[in-house]
Amino acid sequence: MSFFNYKGKNVFYETIGEGKPLVFLHGNTSSSKSFTPMLPLYKNFKVILIDFLGYGRSDRLNKFPAELWKDEARQTIALLEHLDIKDANLVGTCGGAWVAINAAFLRPDLVATVTADSFHGRSFPEDFDEALLAEHSSTIEDPESSQFYHWCIGEDWKDVVKRDIDCMWRFIISRRELFFDSLKILQAPLLMTATKKDETIRPNIEREYQAIVGEVSHGQFKLFEKPGHPAIETSAEEVAETIDQFIAQYS
Repeated sequence: MSFFNYKGKNVFYETIGEGKPLVFLHGNTSSSKSFTPMLPLYKNFKVILIDFLGYGRSDRLNKFPAELWKDEARQTIALLEHLDIKDANLVGTCGGAWVAINAAFLRPDLVATVTADSFHGRSFPEDFDEALLAEHSSTIEDPESSQFYHWCIGEDWKDVVKRDIDCMWRFIISRRELFFDSLKILQAPLLMTATKKDETIRPNIEREYQAIVGEVSHGQFKLFEKPGHPAIETSAEEVAETIDQFIAQYS
């Protein structure tokens, strides 16, 4: 297993294959294992996986930072620097989408494209705090969710999920910004994907994605018919084809 150092902690990463660098960024209460079933669809790329601090095979944190997605963006940049990659194509799903966009703000010279999959967009929906507590309370008790968390995060998944909920709650109360800067100055081309029926993200996602396209310099989005979350998993082949075409256009 491979690790790099970030603020005195060991961060797990893995590289697979050859081609243009494609970096997958997982969301909250997850790890790079969540991308494993989809990897055969990206065999023409040099796939790079990372377990952010606190998840998977990386070192644990006693407490996640309130601005988690900004810190994970810094971890992403540290990985690109560690691997000496200057033309990365970032694919972030769920919370990883905010990570990918923030990484592009931090080092536009290292990021060729950004794909943001199945995320809320520029802000949380109004009822996000209530939905967050309800969702995590139910999933901890759900056998199928428990099995996924155990596989994806590890033996201590319950502690990790609780830390994650605490982090999200602190972020909501703080009313801090999701992004380092305005989307209007985002340099990297942005692709957004989601399914048309995803109960995990805001119901008006098409309107939100369209608004973002109106803000960024180079933006596009595609919604997929098959319901579920995230789209990169439930519509795996269609999303992979869309990402491939997007990267071919800009990278």
